[in-house]
Amino acid sequence: MSGLYIALIHVHGLTRGTAPELGRDADTGGQTKYVLELARALAGHPDVERVDLITRQVIDPKVDPIYGQPIESIAENAYIVRLPFGPRRYLRKEKLWPHLDSMADKALKHIRETGRVPDVIHSHYADAGYVGARLAGLLGVPQIHTGHSLGREKQRRLLDQGVDAHVIQKQYNIHLRIEAEEAAMDSASLVIASTRQEVENQYSLYDNYHPRRMVVIPPGIDLSRFGPPRGPLQPVPIRCELNRFLRHPGKPIILALSRADERKNIRTLVRAYGENAALRDMANLVIIAGNREVVGEMERASRQVLTALLMDIDRYDLYGRIAYPKHHTADDVPELFRLAARSHGVFVNPALTEPFGLTLIEASASGLPVVATEDGGPRDIIANCRNGLLIDPLDAGAMGEAILSALSDRRRWRDWARNGLRGVRRHYAWQGHVENYLKAVRRLVGSRHRARLVRRTKTRLLTVDRLVVCDIDGALLGDREGLNQLMERLGSEDRVGFGIATGRRLKSALKAIRDNGIPMPDLLITGVGTEIFYRKQHSEDREWQRHICYRWEPERLRRAMKEIPGVRMQPKEEQCPCKLSYLVDPDTAPRPADVVRYLRSLDLHASVVYSHQAYLDLLPIRASKGQALRYLGAKWGIAPEQMLVAGNSGNDVEMLRGDTLGVVVGNRSRELRQLEGEPRIYFAEAPYAWGVLEGIDHYNFLAGGQVSSSGDEKGAA
Repeated sequence: MSGLYIALIHVHGLTRGTAPELGRDADTGGQTKYVLELARALAGHPDVERVDLITRQVIDPKVDPIYGQPIESIAENAYIVRLPFGPRRYLRKEKLWPHLDSMADKALKHIRETGRVPDVIHSHYADAGYVGARLAGLLGVPQIHTGHSLGREKQRRLLDQGVDAHVIQKQYNIHLRIEAEEAAMDSASLVIASTRQEVENQYSLYDNYHPRRMVVIPPGIDLSRFGPPRGPLQPVPIRCELNRFLRHPGKPIILALSRADERKNIRTLVRAYGENAALRDMANLVIIAGNREVVGEMERASRQVLTALLMDIDRYDLYGRIAYPKHHTADDVPELFRLAARSHGVFVNPALTEPFGLTLIEASASGLPVVATEDGGPRDIIANCRNGLLIDPLDAGAMGEAILSALSDRRRWRDWARNGLRGVRRHYAWQGHVENYLKAVRRLVGSRHRARLVRRTKTRLLTVDRLVVCDIDGALLGDREGLNQLMERLGSEDRVGFGIATGRRLKSALKAIRDNGIPMPDLLITGVGTEIFYRKQHSEDREWQRHICYRWEPERLRRAMKEIPGVRMQPKEEQCPCKLSYLVDPDTAPRPADVVRYLRSLDLHASVVYSHQAYLDLLPIRASKGQALRYLGAKWGIAPEQMLVAGNSGNDVEMLRGDTLGVVVGNRSRELRQLEGEPRIYFAEAPYAWGVLEGIDHYNFLAGGQVSSSGDEKGAA
């Protein structure tokens, strides 16, 4: 049997194999380091054949050219795979949401070119959770998800600080983030958390919180890089850099290392130090807050944090007592911990919230005691390593006294240093992490069902290189002359296939086709994406049916829906094995989002599709028109960018997003307003089939034209 192929998805930030730019900005931090080291550690295990770390390609003169390199080898059998989606320039993660469907399409293309379907897909953070759910659902493989930092917890913390809810939404796209986390938990076979507190206090805030699908596996650490100081003190560059700031560099070092992020709470640490005279006399404070050239030219959030930090230094007159160098490298980090340990100092993590705290493990592995926020990871780390104190991150006075206490008792300091070294080796070595990780993966792989994307039957789709797919009601039908013109143009193109994607069942769709003189399509996607049929004798793609039944429990769903007011089942002929269809009274029925939350609370898994303010469909979470279309494209070798898709209602959304060339016809339903401004979606002025023709001309589709994938799409509204 061949070894495992594991695909790690990490969307945002800047990821490279050598000298990662940790702390460069809010998006390039501990998560980036963890995913890189996980990829290397997994690739080093004999049971693993290949690891792909799939991320975003960035071609931007402001960043290292390596981020534009499509493939980077980071270890034997481990690769960073950079996919071109969205604009070429570097974007912060909150700006990437409109482009994630394109990433899923590009990832599928990469996997096809690799020639092997991954055994598992492991998504990291909410944005990758969205991509991972789509990709795992299409390929029929298990998804593992790690949240790293959770949206509901961030929202709660910001609200507690008095930040307005509208500001939170505008700055962080928090609703999209939380829904992506819910969808990832809906899809994932396993959720990996770093601490038990993260499971019980943070994941428990989610509708899809189901502890039986969660496991705690603390991150590992590369013990070859981090260790206690040995031998005589060396003139390492970072030491010389710190000494430029310090009047008495031989004093114990209070070390803090994080991004320049408000959540890291560096200012409270400076205040704790500045207001404690005994602490100022005893020790120096060293703040490593990422890298910078000119504070005034940094992104707004980092600029505000550093500006406030410099003002606090001036307010407390800390010159000569505090070091805050502009630059450091990845190789400087182990030296910083060893310098602090050699000085009998302490590492402080004052973050407002800390899901894990990898720097605490690095400090402990360096023989440096820790003082850390009483939240999340620090609780577990200090409990396991017995090498420091927990603090209230909002109480500056108590923080200063705790640090002073940690530095004042030399005998206890030595005990903490020894305990930390032992505890890290016992609880946080990568070897143990990987063994626990692969044990969980083997359980998942043994029970999976994959979509078979290569089984083919006789069909005209083998001979086409482009595909036009339309909804029936409102896109094809509505104007007979426009329909005739569209069919005439498509009929003259031998290499262009024609398909229909509809919410109707097959019998109803065929009747509409016959009644309106529409030539028989090459394919029909019916039942809102739950059924696929081909032209020849209307043969059904049975593999798709088996594939989408993942977590589908129609009887339990029917019983649950009986409790919801304002909805009633549509006639029997509109139901099918993988679709439950309802009529909705908008005056008495709850919002679709409330229906989703209700079902999730019962551990029921369904996509809820609302269209025309009158119809509600429940589908398996792997089913949609968009997923069915991508399954067909992968099966028949038609890339999404060679598909023009047209629709007018809410059940067309997934079909329109991504690398397909989307056309929204003029007589559109208001549910499609959410797509305005998204890339590769053209909003036609003309209604019905005339709108489809307008879209074909806009993209120059029948002449083989297609838009760029660079983000400057011709079809962006």
